[in-house]
Amino acid sequence: MTEKLLQYLWNFKVFKHFDFKDIEGNSVEIHDFGKWNTDSGPDFLSARIKINDLIFAGNIELHVKSSDWIFHNHSSDPNYQNIILHIVFQNDMEIEEFNHNHIPTLELLNYIDQDILWKYKKLAGGSQFIPCETIFNPTRIPVNFHEQNMLKKLEQKSLELEKSLQQFKNNFEAVLFQSLAYSFGLKVNAFIFKQIAESVDFSIINKLRHNETQLEALLFGISGWLENPEDDRMKIWKREFDFIKVKFNISDLKFRPKFLRLRPPNFPTIRLSQLANLYHQHQSLFSKIIHIQRSEDIFEIFKKVKASEYWDNHFNFGKISTVHQPKTLSRDFVELLILNTVLPLKYTYQKYQNEETADEVLNFYRHLPAEKNAVVSDWKRLGLTCKNALESQSLIYHYKNSCEEKNCLNCSIGFKLLKESSNV
Repeated sequence: MTEKLLQYLWNFKVFKHFDFKDIEGNSVEIHDFGKWNTDSGPDFLSARIKINDLIFAGNIELHVKSSDWIFHNHSSDPNYQNIILHIVFQNDMEIEEFNHNHIPTLELLNYIDQDILWKYKKLAGGSQFIPCETIFNPTRIPVNFHEQNMLKKLEQKSLELEKSLQQFKNNFEAVLFQSLAYSFGLKVNAFIFKQIAESVDFSIINKLRHNETQLEALLFGISGWLENPEDDRMKIWKREFDFIKVKFNISDLKFRPKFLRLRPPNFPTIRLSQLANLYHQHQSLFSKIIHIQRSEDIFEIFKKVKASEYWDNHFNFGKISTVHQPKTLSRDFVELLILNTVLPLKYTYQKYQNEETADEVLNFYRHLPAEKNAVVSDWKRLGLTCKNALESQSLIYHYKNSCEEKNCLNCSIGFKLLKESSNV
């Protein structure tokens, strides 16, 4: 038993029965269990109880053992002067001040189903994929579980985007560029690509986007790759970058993307060229995205994006590859861009303007295929189906924010499992 679990059981009223009696044998009627206080002070505020035909209003404190009141030094703390009931799992000692002030103690040991304690021990001590794996039942997923997780994730992402919007004076086009740069960098180069995007004012990107060579030169130059050109094309990029650097007063600071542990199609050279081509092809990209109603129309925006011709037979500067083919964006990569960048920004833009925004964005996720990764595979191994991106994104979010943290008492699945009988 832990104090957190005891608070949880009291808050959700998970007991075998409610015919409570204090340690003196007096009947204790709970008229109001109180409001769970997650800040400092008593555990439950504004409770109401009836004992010996008298009604008391005040606060409730819970402990695993009665002696914890002494060990926690509550006696001298003024925040605990309005206690009307002391709740413990086990009464291991008599508290003199409670006797003196006629404050009842309620021992819950015999009111809690032992099956719940067994299940919680399984949850808290589990070292498998998810804490509840040994008692998990895929049929016990709560209604709207995926929708609620997805909205939490979107709100979390939206708060991050709103900070960027404040920084860039509500310029959604600039924030989209930085967000896309982050996604194009994948895990290895995400932060470096974002730094590259943030190192120049978006107005410069807008001025150069009509000239793909100059836009590439800017991104390659900021990456520090043009200092020693190895072929004619690199010399052109260097010449353009030197001109741009003087014209727009570009900083000498260089960001060095990494190649380590990346497959050649994901090399930063290819991804930055593709990013330049995307912005060369599409003026006012954010405006186009925001008015799209179908996921397939978003794919159309990225369909023709490819690295410049130099990269048809290169993966790195000055090194001709035996593989000769255009470096286009794969559908899987575009799906990642849509899931992690386009839809969160679409949600952020529309949520203050349209009450139907949440449903509209969730429908986009429903019409995209489920992701394929180790987390989703493990959920499937436990018997959960995963039909679309809404469900895969939900499961990934839930795993990272609840399961990895062993936050089972704030998990809707854990709540159902704890309440149900042991023969699930």
